[in-house]
Amino acid sequence: MDEKLNRLIFILVAAVLFLMIGYQYVCPADSNTCYFRSDDKGLFQKYSSGFELVYTEPEADEDFPTKITSKFNFTERDLDRHVDFNIRGDDVMVFLHIQKTGGTTFGRHLVKNIQLEQPCDCMAGQRKCTCHRPGKAESWLFSRFSTGWSCGLHADWTELTSCVPVVMNKKDKNKNAPKSKRNFYYITMLRDPVSRYLSEWKHVQRGATWKTALHMCDGRPPTQDELPACYSGEDWTGVPLADFMNCPSNLANNRQVRMLADLSLVGCYNMSSMSELERGRVLLASAKANLRNMAFFGLTEFQRKTQYLFERTFGLRFIRAFTQINSTRAASVGISEKVRWRIEGLNALDMELYEYAKELFLQRYQSNRQRQHQEERLRRRRERQQLHRNYLAQLLRLGGAAEKEEEEVKELEEVVTTEDYSSQVVRW
Repeated sequence: MDEKLNRLIFILVAAVLFLMIGYQYVCPADSNTCYFRSDDKGLFQKYSSGFELVYTEPEADEDFPTKITSKFNFTERDLDRHVDFNIRGDDVMVFLHIQKTGGTTFGRHLVKNIQLEQPCDCMAGQRKCTCHRPGKAESWLFSRFSTGWSCGLHADWTELTSCVPVVMNKKDKNKNAPKSKRNFYYITMLRDPVSRYLSEWKHVQRGATWKTALHMCDGRPPTQDELPACYSGEDWTGVPLADFMNCPSNLANNRQVRMLADLSLVGCYNMSSMSELERGRVLLASAKANLRNMAFFGLTEFQRKTQYLFERTFGLRFIRAFTQINSTRAASVGISEKVRWRIEGLNALDMELYEYAKELFLQRYQSNRQRQHQEERLRRRRERQQLHRNYLAQLLRLGGAAEKEEEEVKELEEVVTTEDYSSQVVRW
């Protein structure tokens, strides 16, 4: 009787476990295949707190559509940005800092806010930090706050691509090491052109000039005729917005396109090498291509998404979350629609570049979120499969123990029966 009861209990336990395993495969926790209405949650989801995502989705800093209507034909290669950044090896991250795009804040994040095996050493009162590789006296970061303005003040793409390899080779302590194996990963920040332009105007109005910038191209700086100054004194302090807009050689105009393009394609700062229309077309195409092929770029208007994409691209993690600050000096400037149209016209190339960059940025974000969800589903599926294997192993152990116990009982019964039979034979 006890043997039949044990077998019945074993069969019932096995049946329940089999049903649980079957339900997990047919109705996984992240699926809507089997959905029962109960406070707007699936039945399994309601009671399965142990299977929550390890990574918490960042709070949305903007209203973000689930599907973007694409104007540009980006390829999978354009959207898939993952860098196996070898901080111990020879990889170098190069930050192209465009004025008034939030680059100072982002640059500080790079030296003070990344979780690293060997964090950057930032001494109080010093402008630069020492960002060495673990175990090496060699920098992995080329930026204002690590190496300083080694290629000139706010060096652009044209300057950096020709200057950075030379500077890094000079800084290399091991002079006998091969120089060709370094990988340079360029990154930058962009901003809405009207806001950026107004911010630069306010900055210049307070006395900023950037007149020590080199503007090197094809091995030389521009001549005074090629790049005439907009003011005659030491600076342009107090300049009205109208005067700021009226200077034809003002580098604030289309600054983002100029700093991202290969200027050697248009004769550098020689405006007579081609028509203005052709020059603009070439510069814009070059800026788009360089931006698209960069390892990473962020947008000032999307701080949390910028943080997320950087972390996904480089496999690095920031210690503190980025903060979206909308109360900037540019935001406090009240301008008429007519002035806005004038600024947009002066920055027509930047307007088109920003539209292109924004869509590429948001599509990359959406692509990464989808890829992350797929990775999480795969991880949870593997966890469930491991859980199922553990269940089955435990079940087999329980079944084996029960069978062993039954065999021992049978052996004991046989011994008792034999002894009883022997005693009867003696009696007979």
